[in-house]
Formats: sequence, C-alpha cells, structure tokens
Amino acid sequence: MIVYNITLKIHESIMNEWLAWAQEVHIPEVMGTGYFSQSKLLRLLEIDDSEGPTYALQFTAESKAMYNAYIEKHAPEMRRRSFDKWGDKFIAFRSLMQIVD
Repeated sequence: MIVYNITLKIHESIMNEWLAWAQEVHIPEVMGTGYFSQSKLLRLLEIDDSEGPTYALQFTAESKAMYNAYIEKHAPEMRRRSFDKWGDKFIAFRSLMQIVD
C-alpha cells in the first residue's frame, strides 16, 4: 500500500474557504479518479500557525502503479486547478510513503 501525502500551508485569509473546497470538491475529485482507496485530511498540531494552518491530505493507493497512473493522468490538471483557484495563498509539498505492516 502506498500513501500519497500532500502537506499544505494555507494562508489565513482563505483557510475556511479552502477547507470547505478541499472537503467538498478536491478530495471527491481525486477519489473519483479511481486510483485511491482511501483519503484522510489531517491538521498538523504543535506548529506555528501564525500565517495560517497546515494540513496533510493523504490518499492511499493499492500499488505504486496506481499512484503512478494518477500522477501521469490526473495530477497536472489537479495542481493547475488548485493554483488557478488559490494562486500564491498556499504552499504545498508532496511525499510518497509505503505502509509497513
């Protein structure tokens, strides 16, 4: 199992609107691609939130091949939509993790 993690620092001026968009639009769109079996939205605690909160979006894929297919076929468009909507009001970095039982 693979976890695609996107950590985002959201500017305080958009934090409520961004959170609603993430829950109501973005996560359902990503899950709707069929490449992930589970999603989680987490807020990081015990960090500096003076410029806005930090969130982690996690999507679980059954295999690296499923993740790779998503990255190739859908990620560029999803990233473009995020930047078109929010501009420079957020920063994001991505990481890929393997679940170890």
